[in-house]
Amino acid sequence: MNAQDILKKYQLSVTDSRLSVLQIFMQAGGALSHSDIESRLKGFHDRVTVYRTLQTFAEKGIIHQIPTIDNAVLYALCKEDCTDGHHHDNHVHFLCTECEITTCLDEVVVPVVKLPRGFRQNDVKMIVTGVCKSCK
Repeated sequence: MNAQDILKKYQLSVTDSRLSVLQIFMQAGGALSHSDIESRLKGFHDRVTVYRTLQTFAEKGIIHQIPTIDNAVLYALCKEDCTDGHHHDNHVHFLCTECEITTCLDEVVVPVVKLPRGFRQNDVKMIVTGVCKSCK
């Protein structure tokens, strides 16, 4: 599926900025920060447009947010079963301490967390740090 088809699937207007940002994700192969995306756009779209595009994509289930150990946020493409407001990216994220690339490990599922009575879980995010296979 190409970027234009994905935007149409999620009933979003096809704009140059949305196409550009989505193509960057499709080529990246890993998680990206807001500044990563801005630098790859080389000034063709302003900071606010990029921010709004990322927010829209996250709300629609096109991308998901990944917290980092320094409280920043990274973004990565969702699987095809994510929908408007319902993310199903229940996988582990791996942060390489050598190259600093964060990778979604789709095959590694976040374990179930049993909470004490009276607590309700909204979301679980798991980050594993170490050295990736490219850096070992």
